[in-house]
Amino acid sequence: MEKEKLKQALLAFFAKNPNQAFTVKEIVKQLGMDQAGQFKFVVQALAQLEHDHQISLDENGAFMQPEKTEKATYPGVFHANDRGFGFVTIDPEKPDVFVNPTQTKSALNGDEVEVKLTSLGDEKQGRSPEGKIVKILSHSLSQVVGEFQADPTLGAGVIGSVKLKDKKLAKYQFLVTDKGLHPVSGEVILADITAYPEETQGDTLEGVALKVIGNVNDPGMDILQIVYQHDIPTEFPDAVMEQVAQIPNEVTEEEKVGRVDLTEQDLVTIDSIESKDLDDAVNVWKLPNGNYHLGVHIADVSHYVQPGTPLDKEALHRGTSVYLTDRVIPMLPPKLSNGICSLNPHVERLAMTCEMEITPQGEFVNHKIFPSVIRSTERMTYKAINKILESDDQKMIERYAALVPMFRDMKELHKILLKKRKQRGAIEFEDREAKIIVDEAGHPIDIQIRERGTSERMIESFMLAANETVAKHYTDLHVPFVYRTHETPKEEKIKSFFELLSTFGVEVTGKSTNVQPKMLQGILKKVAGKPEEAMISTMLLRSMQQAKYSDQPLGHFGLAATDYTHFTSPIRRYPDLMVHRLIRFYNENGTSEEAQEKYRAALAEITDHSSKTERRAIDAERDTDAMKKAEFMQDHVGETFDAVVSSVTKFGMFVALDNTIEGLIHISALDDDYYEFLEKHLALVGRRTKHTYRIGQPIKVKLVNVNAEQKEIDFKLVATDDIPKTNLLKKYGDKNNNGRPQNKRNGQSGQRNRNNNRSRSNKPSFKHGKKPQQRRTKRR
Repeated sequence: MEKEKLKQALLAFFAKNPNQAFTVKEIVKQLGMDQAGQFKFVVQALAQLEHDHQISLDENGAFMQPEKTEKATYPGVFHANDRGFGFVTIDPEKPDVFVNPTQTKSALNGDEVEVKLTSLGDEKQGRSPEGKIVKILSHSLSQVVGEFQADPTLGAGVIGSVKLKDKKLAKYQFLVTDKGLHPVSGEVILADITAYPEETQGDTLEGVALKVIGNVNDPGMDILQIVYQHDIPTEFPDAVMEQVAQIPNEVTEEEKVGRVDLTEQDLVTIDSIESKDLDDAVNVWKLPNGNYHLGVHIADVSHYVQPGTPLDKEALHRGTSVYLTDRVIPMLPPKLSNGICSLNPHVERLAMTCEMEITPQGEFVNHKIFPSVIRSTERMTYKAINKILESDDQKMIERYAALVPMFRDMKELHKILLKKRKQRGAIEFEDREAKIIVDEAGHPIDIQIRERGTSERMIESFMLAANETVAKHYTDLHVPFVYRTHETPKEEKIKSFFELLSTFGVEVTGKSTNVQPKMLQGILKKVAGKPEEAMISTMLLRSMQQAKYSDQPLGHFGLAATDYTHFTSPIRRYPDLMVHRLIRFYNENGTSEEAQEKYRAALAEITDHSSKTERRAIDAERDTDAMKKAEFMQDHVGETFDAVVSSVTKFGMFVALDNTIEGLIHISALDDDYYEFLEKHLALVGRRTKHTYRIGQPIKVKLVNVNAEQKEIDFKLVATDDIPKTNLLKKYGDKNNNGRPQNKRNGQSGQRNRNNNRSRSNKPSFKHGKKPQQRRTKRR
């Protein structure tokens, strides 16, 4: 039988026997091709059909007709778990596909892959779809960083290995060949990957040493390794520095031409004490008609960073400044970020100004956006302003006597703007942010909570006002522009959130199919001060989408703002710089169709790249904070602490201390009972004791283990006498949502899932066991 005819005969056979699996022996017998020599041709035809996804293999290696959803492969991104399995994101709107350890094709975390579905899953029963990776399209990891360990016994042409700290690479050995640099043991190196696991046929990566970063014991080397791991640029190219050298240190007379001179106005910068890149100044006064004048003056970085120059290309490449404990990796060279672009006091600076007229009711009745020249009257700090406005500190009031009336007007206007935001439904999440204090060697010696007083909230109100005003101005002009967007939460997430509310008896006004910010704001008001407030607030935050940059005016759900952009921080964010560039361009060239074409095609790529670099910076900041917090806790093993439950999962619960440090109480450490995880209630409940653990619950814990290198902190409960009891298990009998035992007493191995970037839990749930991170208010 010809090859094509044989393939057609096989397809016809499977079509007559849908949903049945057959071994090769059974197939050749059914086709009557079990004579000598025919078996080989059937096997070859079956292999070709399976390769073309026209038939599939079941888990036992038998052949069958695939379901409709299995006839094609799907491109996606693989997210590895440190225990070998992983998930593939095909569509952010749909559940991820679970891939067991034997079906990953040695894909690494972040790789673009093709996945073939082997099971559709069941959302109602909490089962993810399953699949296997059939092809790796591209590797996300091209370099590694780590401590080099010389070892010539590892094989011919191999000089040693790199110690990999990333848990998702823990099972891999990285061999350094003799083709590149020859470092010595103890040096931290950057290495290029030349061979991946699927090529080396094992759990091995190979590469060449490109650069020696320093010695593993050098101060700050731990953070520098994180910087390199996230591929964050640390040095400016020579072409950039040559360009910067040509920029004057002072504003020239020529540069003032065509700008509005505001140097006679009293205006101030208000920042934290340690800030060096001062990119915003403000002033407020009352107008004769009773309205308020608000001026927001932003450093005109776009004047110095011209399109297409080496400086512009590098700023776009970096996307954002990155703030890591004791250092800043700036988007712009210090001569700009801390010098000519920084709105330092008593010196002239170029700015982009947004002036607004606001009524006592919070209505914006007039505005202007224009390039200006300013001279900051004073460099104020949050602490100093709070002493004036909150503590009535007489020494501080006397020191800044000429400005105090303006500060009091600012406070009045802030209250008006805040009230207006709340009236329209803006959702306010309180976020406790920690400041890690380190000594000269980089060792953490204290962790302090950043206070948000009147001045911090006041400046936030003014920046939000300017961002909205600028966005609305250019939305109304219908021209290509850059926006900061926060889309409406997904319906399925809101449904799950509403189901949680029903378990607490909280009534919701409105439908999940048409959720509005004011609905969610109303929920927070209903639970304010109640025991379940922390849990409901946390779960609401987790139901939200992630804010990002876009070239479309999609609005900002969390702020209940129809129009929103980022205009106020061009020294440290490229989208803000791009907003300034567009303002300047439209001011100079108008808004004709011809003018609009200049940037239209480029903005989608710029905003997408900016969102990615922002995520990269956040991940690096989190990794650094987690490492330093773990390092700080190493000196406190054995001590007891007051804590609250911050997340509950099938493998245990995360707890948070007053200083924001978080750690895990593993399910295996809950040894007083047999605990079930009730996903609908996000609770762990003891079968015998009925002890119940939920988010926001106060507990007392003891620190039992710290692994700073892996950023792991382990606690155990100190006492269970005061743990609340519930009858939640009665509704479910003796089975949890998945019908599986949850701790080592009932057969679970006690595996862990840590709070790493995009870490995933065991297979059964759509809500993969990642402890979600709260988004910082400053990134709105």
